[in-house]
Amino acid sequence: MNLSRAVCTFLALISVLCLAACGYRFRAEGEPVGIELKSIAIPMIESTASEKGFEADFTTVLRNEFISRGRLPIKGMDNAQMILKVQIYEVMAQPLAYDSTKREISGHEIMHETTGKRRMTLRLNASLVNRLTGETVWSDLSITEEAGFDITSDPLMNRKSERDALLKIARLVSGRIFNRTMERF
Repeated sequence: MNLSRAVCTFLALISVLCLAACGYRFRAEGEPVGIELKSIAIPMIESTASEKGFEADFTTVLRNEFISRGRLPIKGMDNAQMILKVQIYEVMAQPLAYDSTKREISGHEIMHETTGKRRMTLRLNASLVNRLTGETVWSDLSITEEAGFDITSDPLMNRKSERDALLKIARLVSGRIFNRTMERF
């Protein structure tokens, strides 16, 4: 029994040494890889797109991504080591499904077309900049994400569906930005 315990201990020690020799390192989850990050500022997302008003929601989702998954302090612009800049430059809703109805009005046949489903597409750029040196750590000028949403006859439900699609896009993009910042790929 003692011999098998000794063999197991020996194999475990050899495994640890092999992992250490190949450069593999264990790291705590939520810690950056390949860069020393002490703090980050995530200012309000800018938007030059015609669809305005969701920048605060998007910024909140992005900040929450870093808070929930990372161990990196979020600070103000004047105190942070790095600044995460995000700018939305296009928001587009395109029809995906149509419905048409023929009606006769005053002896004329009228075709009435409605949209049943739309696809929201968001295009943005993001960069991580060292506040002190101005050096760009990473930059992606063409981030694109999409989400579909249903259209009904109720304008309030349509607005909520559109907002939900934007929030879904914000969550997806925030995850990608977090990974790009913390995982370095």
